[in-house]
Amino acid sequence: MNKTRRAVLQSSTGFSVMALAAANGLFSTGAFAQTPAASKLVAEWNKAAFDTKSLQATATALGGGPAIESREIIISAPDIAEDGRVVPLNVTSKLAKTEAIAILVEKNPNSLAANFAIPEGTEPFVKTAVKMGQSSNIHALVKADGKYYFATREVKVTLGGCGG
Repeated sequence: MNKTRRAVLQSSTGFSVMALAAANGLFSTGAFAQTPAASKLVAEWNKAAFDTKSLQATATALGGGPAIESREIIISAPDIAEDGRVVPLNVTSKLAKTEAIAILVEKNPNSLAANFAIPEGTEPFVKTAVKMGQSSNIHALVKADGKYYFATREVKVTLGGCGG
């Protein structure tokens, strides 16, 4: 099969699948971007928060006061990660009125790895993967009802992921 024809067929097949999915309501066309919290996060990139080196500095940069430890935040991650380039984790908040969930890796060059807005009416749960340069504590920093809370879990890394 000639390369041009193959490229056209691949792109048109992908487009067709996406169009069918959108027609069946499988995509929310911009609903997330239309929420006030999400619009604010998209409009304002908080570079200072991503440049922080500690949990409390991150909470302050995100606009909060000191974070309080909470058992209402659950971090699911492996005890030992064989490859620090991709460490899977889940964070669930059982705190009422959860507005945001941030993930920090304590010993990474920049501790804030991700920050998720949680729109009102959605389940306060995130699933992602982070890169870890070495064994470290992972912190989940949750904003709920205007206050900041955190939970911590240690993850040991056998092969580092940052720096190479």
